[in-house]
Amino acid sequence: MQVMDLQEVAGNTAQGIHELLEKRFSPYAFSSRAVEPEKLHKLFEAARSAPSSYNEQPWRFVVATRQYPEAFERLLQTIVERNREWARHAPMLVLSVAKLDFTHNGQPNRHALYDVGQAAAYLTFQATALGLYGHQMAGFEAGKARQLLNIPEGYEPVAMMAVGYLGDPEPVPDVPRRHERPARARKPLDSLFFEGNWGEPWSLAADGKSTTRTQ
Repeated sequence: MQVMDLQEVAGNTAQGIHELLEKRFSPYAFSSRAVEPEKLHKLFEAARSAPSSYNEQPWRFVVATRQYPEAFERLLQTIVERNREWARHAPMLVLSVAKLDFTHNGQPNRHALYDVGQAAAYLTFQATALGLYGHQMAGFEAGKARQLLNIPEGYEPVAMMAVGYLGDPEPVPDVPRRHERPARARKPLDSLFFEGNWGEPWSLAADGKSTTRTQ
């Protein structure tokens, strides 16, 4: 099986993407500074505004800030140990949860996870606009989350996110100790975008310019 090459993406703004997409990255070092209530409200409004199949809005979020230690500790205990070491310093933890069935007919919603991902992305980019950062994690225990947070049947824990301001990397063990955004390794466009048929590279994928290809 051929392994696709990764490209380092360091100057995305020059490629024309929005500055918020360029600025966003996933830090390990968070400040203990609390996120202001008005900013929290904007984060949640951004997530709520995301599109979804049949406008089902299948996303639910379990949120805990360090101002409420018991609730924060419950979310923290669902995170795997390696992530817990740095996530404990964040001022807020957020667990995204998907409602698996449509409300209007009770049928399975196979787009639920996709739509929850969109809501999380909206929250992330709103955070960036407010000077905040989010680090999303697959490294948590869904079963433990279901038990500790009383998540009912029909709802699926999806991902955990730490949200807050950048902090001093020194207290964070065994993780990259730097504030600056690391170089991004991304697969080439022509390995990701196909034109009309699987595996046929999109004709505009090469450096964002039109290319000539055999029909």
